[in-house]
Amino acid sequence: MKKLLLIALLCVTTASFAQVEKTASLQKSLSIKNKDTVAWVYGGVLNVGFNQGFLHNWAAGGELASLTVNGLFSGYINRLYHRSLWSNNLDLNYGLFYAYSNNFIPRKIDDRIDFTSKYGYRLDTTRDFYLTTLFNFKSQFTQGFDYEVPNFDTMPTSNAFSPAYFIFAQGLEYRQGNNFTVFFSPIAARLTIADVLYTTRKPEGAFGIEYGKNSRFELGAYFSGRYTANIRENMSFKTRVDLYMNYLAKDATDAAGNVVKKDNPGNVDVLWDNLFSYKINKSISLALGATFIYDNDLPYADTFVDEKGVTQQKDEIGNDLGWVQIKQIFTLGFQYKF
Repeated sequence: MKKLLLIALLCVTTASFAQVEKTASLQKSLSIKNKDTVAWVYGGVLNVGFNQGFLHNWAAGGELASLTVNGLFSGYINRLYHRSLWSNNLDLNYGLFYAYSNNFIPRKIDDRIDFTSKYGYRLDTTRDFYLTTLFNFKSQFTQGFDYEVPNFDTMPTSNAFSPAYFIFAQGLEYRQGNNFTVFFSPIAARLTIADVLYTTRKPEGAFGIEYGKNSRFELGAYFSGRYTANIRENMSFKTRVDLYMNYLAKDATDAAGNVVKKDNPGNVDVLWDNLFSYKINKSISLALGATFIYDNDLPYADTFVDEKGVTQQKDEIGNDLGWVQIKQIFTLGFQYKF
C-alpha cells in the first residue's frame, strides 16, 4: 500500500506544475497541429484496482483468502514556447499479491518506472520536424524475486533502482501534436548500473553488465515512436515502440577466456508497450496493458538449482517463449483522468 501511495503522490506532484494551462480548445488544436504559441499542455490517467477473494469449505478448492492491489499511472506535461518544445512522459506501475497460503507476505506482480524528457527546436515554422535532445530513465521501486526458486527470499534478482537504465540521445523528431511522435538518433549513449551483488552470481554477469562490475556503457542508434488514439471521449489507446542497437556489442568472456554470451550490433533491443483505457462511468474504469521486450543481455533461464544443488527444469507458463519478456495487466477499479 505504501508503494501505491507513492505513485499517487508522484501523480499529484506532476499535475501541480505552476502556471499549467489547459483548455478544451487548446488541447484539441494541439492534437491536430502544433501551433506557434506559449502554453503548458498536460494529461494523464491514474488507475487503482483491487481484487479480493475468500473461500470456506469450498468443494472445488482454491486459495483460502487473497488480495491483489495494483496501480497504474501514465501522464505527460509539455511546454510550448514559440519554436521550442519541452515534453515529458511518465509511466509508473506497481502491483502486489497477498495470499493466505504464504502468510500474506506480499509478492510483486508489477513494478516499473519509465520517464522520458525531450527538448526540441522546430527547424521550420511550417513543418513539424524538431532537432531534439532526449533523456530516458527506466528502473523499479523495490526488490524482485524469482518465486519459482526455493528460498527465493534469500536470493533477490534485482533491487530498488538496480538495475537502472539511462539513455541520452541527440536526434531528429517528427511530431503531430501530442498524439504522434517519431524520434531517431544515430548516436545515443546508454548507461546501465546495478549492484555488484547481482553481477557476481553468474559468469556472464547480469543485465548486460560484466561479471564483478557495476555499470556498462553503450553507444548506438536509438528509435522511439509513440502514438495515442482517443477512440472516444472515455476510451483511449496508447502504443510505443523503442529500438536500440549497440555499436560496441561484442561477445562476453569469463576470466578463462571462454565465451559466456554471444552478442553483436545486430542484436537490436526491442520494447513494445501498449495500454488501453476505458472509463465505464464517473468513478469506475478498466485498463488493459501489454508490454513485450527483447534484450539479448537478459536471457531466459528455463532451469534452476534446488536446495540440494540439483539442476531442475522450470514448470511454468510461457517456457516456450524463450528470451521474449512479456507483461500483461488488467485493472478494474477507480480512475482519475486529467
